[in-house]
Amino acid sequence: MKRKRMNRNTLTSIFLKSAVCFLFLGIAYHLFCPNLVQFSPLFVDNKDEPRLDLMKTPPTQLAAYPPPRTTNVTEECNLFIGDWIPDTNGSMYTNSTCNTIESPQNCMKNGRPDSGYINWRWKPRDCNLPKFDPKKFLNKMRHKSLAFIGDSIMRNHVQSLLCMLSQAEQGVGIYHDEAYKNRKWYFPAHDFTISLFWSPFLTKVDTFEDENGVSKGLIKLHLDKPDTVWTEQYKDLDYVLIAGGKWFLKSALYYENNTLMGCHNCHHPNITQLGFPYAYRKVLNLTLNFITGSSHKPSVLFRTWAPDHFENGEWNTGGYCNRTRPFKTGEIEINYIDEVMRRVEVEVFESAAEKGCVSLKLFDTTLLSLLRPDGHPGVYRRMHPYAGKDENAKIQNDCLHWCLPGPIDYWNDLMMEMLLKH
Repeated sequence: MKRKRMNRNTLTSIFLKSAVCFLFLGIAYHLFCPNLVQFSPLFVDNKDEPRLDLMKTPPTQLAAYPPPRTTNVTEECNLFIGDWIPDTNGSMYTNSTCNTIESPQNCMKNGRPDSGYINWRWKPRDCNLPKFDPKKFLNKMRHKSLAFIGDSIMRNHVQSLLCMLSQAEQGVGIYHDEAYKNRKWYFPAHDFTISLFWSPFLTKVDTFEDENGVSKGLIKLHLDKPDTVWTEQYKDLDYVLIAGGKWFLKSALYYENNTLMGCHNCHHPNITQLGFPYAYRKVLNLTLNFITGSSHKPSVLFRTWAPDHFENGEWNTGGYCNRTRPFKTGEIEINYIDEVMRRVEVEVFESAAEKGCVSLKLFDTTLLSLLRPDGHPGVYRRMHPYAGKDENAKIQNDCLHWCLPGPIDYWNDLMMEMLLKH
């Protein structure tokens, strides 16, 4: 009996000594090796916080939006990273106070029933963006010239700017070609000229279309010859806003040195399918090499790709855009084509900007435009589109251009900040 008690006491003593030993070992471990203790965030489940998927890229860091190596905005912040926030002040003009709005963008006059799309403004995340001041802009532009070079989105932008400037001085049309695609306006009180150069490919092109834009043959695009529509007047310009665009998605034959090199979507067994990114890179390199190599050095803004918002189809296959509020960052991702084309733009821009011989900045409107599906004319590209028709009738939508007034007005806030302050 005594032996059993002795054995039990011995085991208890050994157990207690072992426990104390392990306790001291644990204390020593935490004292001398604190950095070895790590807890994976994957095991933390806080229901009050949004859970991050560490295997996926956050929506605000899409691969399509790499920060350019060359600064494209101000020293304080990136003007193009931000959010659309409510602004009950609305636009500084209406379709009644501006007479230069073309019918396809005059959404209010055409009967669009909602007007909430004008009650948002662009707010950069790390700084304040001053509102466009037409008087200040005109004073800074006194005795200067500003040119817009590109396609119909560029024309859309010019109309917006003319409307905003008309609150201080009405521009006088002094030139237009037969088709009203190339135009000029003059502001006599400030000796200021705005020019619009229609150059959707920025380079020499032979098109075969009728008056309605219906193609009668493949476009012939010369990838090594800048468009003289704008290059011959470049030496007279003080400020330039230039961009490529959707025309590069069209089926086309590509020429260099007057020799057929390949095509996009030509369906010919003996012609190499090079694809539109190939042509876009070639033309943008050609364009920015012309700008950086010119002895004339205006301030140049190179605008990035303008995304559209067609849903469930394209413009000619029943696509529509009937949303009435902006997207928040993360609610939409850039589509494949838009991502590819913007990536080409950023890479070509960075290469050109590194030469450092011209005032060249990236006017990076892709993201802020992507967030505004509500700002397009949609069916209201025409006056009262449902008049005499069934409410379910299929009507062609415009989900690429912008209503005026509308989100594109804030491009002028950004343009003024970049051109005049920096």
